[in-house]
Amino acid sequence: MRNPAAGGGRWVEVPPERFVSWIITFAERHGGVEKIAGPQPPGETEGAVTFTAADGAVAECHPPFWSPALPSSPGPSAPAGQERAVAEALAADAAADRTIGVLLVRLGGYAVGVFSGVPPRLVSSKTGSRPVHGRSAAGGWSQQRFARRRENQAATALRAAADAAADVLGRYGPGGLDAVVLGGDKRSAAALRGDARLAQYLARPAGRFLTVPDPRLAVLRETPRAFLAIRIRLTEPECIGPAPG
Repeated sequence: MRNPAAGGGRWVEVPPERFVSWIITFAERHGGVEKIAGPQPPGETEGAVTFTAADGAVAECHPPFWSPALPSSPGPSAPAGQERAVAEALAADAAADRTIGVLLVRLGGYAVGVFSGVPPRLVSSKTGSRPVHGRSAAGGWSQQRFARRRENQAATALRAAADAAADVLGRYGPGGLDAVVLGGDKRSAAALRGDARLAQYLARPAGRFLTVPDPRLAVLRETPRAFLAIRIRLTEPECIGPAPG
């Protein structure tokens, strides 16, 4: 199964412009939508809206950002066509104009930027890299010296990433950003949490963590495709064929 979800089902990522047609197809394939629940309050399933079909299939839809404007549930036994109205509201909210900070960091490289507008446009950015040598297979004192050198290189690289993030995000301030999205590798991103300048930005990042290759400007420019996607935890009866991707 592609992209299996913990606890069952699988994950599907759908851009806002395709979300309404995806939900309509889901309803057609499963005998109609009988219940729509959500959105959930902030927490583990923050903002999730769940569509339950007649045959028991479930599409648990997670919008990219929590918003008080998310549609309210019409309740069980949703009227025919109600799923379209809810899907349209979810898609519109996901694609709404926001100012989004993005911080991608891997050991030795970083890319930080701010996106704004519809569709999101990169309005401010900074990228960079610092050399960090790989691990040595040698033993003894040589290996210890190499390890200390690598630790110093890693610390220098992370300081450079923190400086860039403080500069670019600091131009807007926590109040000037609607959300901050993190990506790269989780260990490097976690190492930045100790920097007081970034505390307010990293305290509660939005959406999922973006796993990306070495952060570069080209990679940064492509991140809206990932951070705007509506993530759907799809659970279907086993007799049903493949769902639309």
